Amino acid sequence: MSVQHHQLQANGLRFHVLVQGPAQGPLALLLHGFPEGAESWLPQMESLAGAGFLAAAPDLRGYGLTDCPEGVDAYRLDQLVEDARALVQGFGRGQAHVAGHDWGAIVGWRLVARHPDLLLTWSALSVPHLVPLAAASREDEDQQLRSSYVRLFRMEGKAEEVLSRDEFSSLRAMFGLGPNPDAVPEPTIEHFARNLARPGRLTAALNYYRANLAGDHWDRLLSDMEPIHTPTQLIWGAHDPALGRRAVMETEKHVEGRYRLEVLEDAGHWLQFEKPAEVSRLLIEWMSRSVPSQKSVGNSSA
Repeated sequence: MSVQHHQLQANGLRFHVLVQGPAQGPLALLLHGFPEGAESWLPQMESLAGAGFLAAAPDLRGYGLTDCPEGVDAYRLDQLVEDARALVQGFGRGQAHVAGHDWGAIVGWRLVARHPDLLLTWSALSVPHLVPLAAASREDEDQQLRSSYVRLFRMEGKAEEVLSRDEFSSLRAMFGLGPNPDAVPEPTIEHFARNLARPGRLTAALNYYRANLAGDHWDRLLSDMEPIHTPTQLIWGAHDPALGRRAVMETEKHVEGRYRLEVLEDAGHWLQFEKPAEVSRLLIEWMSRSVPSQKSVGNSSA
């Protein structure tokens, strides 16, 4: 089963979606992060398809071949959540397994809190629950240091100038951070950089930060984050340069359903590429298993 390219209308936009797997299989919606695209999930899609899932990885709004609305407000988190909900419906489904990495995980945490009946299971990669992450960003020096890049990303014009300088050398260098600097293939990095070099695309990607990470707006978003009852797993690389341990370890307090933490001890931020087989196994295992009510906490390394 090869990867197919689909165009799907959802929430008033046209989305480009990579699809692989049996058409009638359970839907696994895979949400990418910054500064990537749908292709960040290619290492997992074949495995998911082989396990009987219909794996669907969209370019999120503003990325790749998906529509790119103008203006910061078009990238508010609740709009991104509505995109994901509408994509599930666009496949003719009432429910789906959902996995998200980086900004895809931020969207997913909000999605599972607002639309719990939509998700069969939830798998967050790298990003812990948003409430302890916000607390760590305020109180924990380690997380503050790791998050210091956000200040630049929110600077309109300046961030675009810095990241696009020297043929996007700074942006390309992000993929080399962490313990496995060669994990993301150079052609894949080139593809992501080329997409973000298209007019308006880098600004759209940065608008995710500008629309959502201002203090008052972020606090309002978190004020109605109910405890999570959907079966939830968090997969985190112990050497993630952007996301520290404190919020990861506190995520369990915000999940009242079945929960599993998997720590990949020799991985950083780009988990789908650094540990492709391990991430595939964890996703398939979580999406396939029955979901009794107890919590479990694990520690895994590839």
